[in-house]
Amino acid sequence: MTIQTMPTAQELLAMMRAGMGRVPAAIEKSTLVDDGLIQEHMRSRMYAMPQNGALTEETRTLIYLAAALAGSSPACVKAMSDKVALQGITPDKVLETLHIVRFAMATKIIGDAEPVFDALIGASG
Repeated sequence: MTIQTMPTAQELLAMMRAGMGRVPAAIEKSTLVDDGLIQEHMRSRMYAMPQNGALTEETRTLIYLAAALAGSSPACVKAMSDKVALQGITPDKVLETLHIVRFAMATKIIGDAEPVFDALIGASG
């Protein structure tokens, strides 16, 4: 039986720098207080984005960017923006991703407003 060892926090940071161009400040700081946090984070990354997964790296980056925008995560938006540049993803693909996120968020607001519509319909009826 082979025992697989997890890379050290510093090795993981180096891999992140290589793949993203930089490491988000929060990730970097987390290693100063808890090495296990980045190791668990990277384990989760491998679960979400397996090495031979069905999606291309470009598609994964655009999905991650969309989720970061929709989730209002400035650090992740910056990290994925850096990755977009490193991967050379075309502006038209990035802009289409932004348009989709914008539309999804607008649709969310309309969906969330259903009780308001119900109240207005009830008030006018």
